[in-house]
Amino acid sequence: MMAREFQKKLHSGEISAPWDHTPPAEESPYKELIASKKVTQVGRRPPLPRYVADIWQRRDFLLYDARARVRTQNSHHRLGSFWLIGKPILDVAFYFIVFGLLLKVDRGIDNYVAYVTVGVLMFRYSSVALTQSVGILRANRAMIHAFSFPRASLVLSFVLREALAAGPLVLAMVMMVLVVPPHVFPAWSWLLIFPLLAIQTLFNLGLAFIVSRLAFGVPDVSQAMSFLSRILMYGSGVIFPVERFISHPVVYDVMTSNPVFILLRMYRTILLDHSVPSGLDWLTVLLWGAGLTVFGLVFFWGSEEKYGRP
Repeated sequence: MMAREFQKKLHSGEISAPWDHTPPAEESPYKELIASKKVTQVGRRPPLPRYVADIWQRRDFLLYDARARVRTQNSHHRLGSFWLIGKPILDVAFYFIVFGLLLKVDRGIDNYVAYVTVGVLMFRYSSVALTQSVGILRANRAMIHAFSFPRASLVLSFVLREALAAGPLVLAMVMMVLVVPPHVFPAWSWLLIFPLLAIQTLFNLGLAFIVSRLAFGVPDVSQAMSFLSRILMYGSGVIFPVERFISHPVVYDVMTSNPVFILLRMYRTILLDHSVPSGLDWLTVLLWGAGLTVFGLVFFWGSEEKYGRP
């Protein structure tokens, strides 16, 4: 009797079958989120303001990751973190022996050791961003495929790591200009190294954004970057003063307008001449740093959807 009544009510719609657990469409818990656009398709490029906000939310992790990588990057060597200072000093010694003692390109520079020290070490800070950012995305492809996050975080983490490693680089530079004769004594102008280093870091970040996207789309770019780095080195007055070797006015104007050349000239003015660089130089490098960073971020963001594709 009870079975017959149950069947009648089931057919009439008064009750539903116990195995029917599909909720009505209007009761879906995701309906409001979909309508409000708070959830989006995985891998889809978000608007640029939200993209920047997502990077900012990860700032603590990015800084922690950069610090950890700096501490461990030489852990497999016996001398460990010594190479953060030791390698830059060896680089300077090599260039001084080849160009100063053998080729004698100093040509009347009073303190050629300090001149080469500042040029080699501070150029190295930017050349690393140019040559090593080519492999950032490909080296982290497994992470890109496994997680959803702003891919620009990988570039930012790389530049932060190099910025932290620049501390020992600057220390090595200061030690050499102080210790190696003819000695350069400290002055209050040396404090200007820190804002100039911050501007150069912005410049490096913009370079890294641009190069990493180009190298992801065209892997052959990685081969060209080392060649470009050498051209930039000899065109930026790293080893010798361009004023004494370049007589062609067009070539001279191009070389002296190079932002890396201006950065090195400013470092030498601060450290060796104990002077403050001109306001025009400060404005020029600031515009280069900020402009490259903004352009590089937008350029990198433009291909955000492509980075996670198989």
